[in-house]
Amino acid sequence: MDIGSLLESTLTGLGYELVDLEIVQFGRKRLLRLFIDKPDGVTIDDCTYVSNHVSRLLAVELDYDYDRLEVSSPGLDRPLKKESDFSRFAGEAVKIKLRIPQEGKRKFTGVLLGLDNGRIKLDVDGTEVAIALDNLDKARLVPRF
Repeated sequence: MDIGSLLESTLTGLGYELVDLEIVQFGRKRLLRLFIDKPDGVTIDDCTYVSNHVSRLLAVELDYDYDRLEVSSPGLDRPLKKESDFSRFAGEAVKIKLRIPQEGKRKFTGVLLGLDNGRIKLDVDGTEVAIALDNLDKARLVPRF
């Protein structure tokens, strides 16, 4: 089992969602950065709990070598990574960046309408735009204040 699958299944069992996993190499040092979420939000105590649990898990299950572990909430501008995110956050404002331009643009901001047949549906100023999921570079929620 790879580290992403192991962390996702473990965190789901603890009541958390693994939003994103970053593995960053700095010379010989390796940073492991986890972004977690849960329905009522993430607190510092959640991050501490998950950090302690993951530290033990990686030592016992994978004998995974890393120098630093960071656990954080995804923030107000949460990234949308999984197909389920595009259904879950329908109705929310999002910013999307594409790999290949569509209609001469690589960046779109609008209201997420959902995901249909591998295409992200957006309302951009009253016009519906469909974006192929495989052309997606980044997608993030627009924070509401």
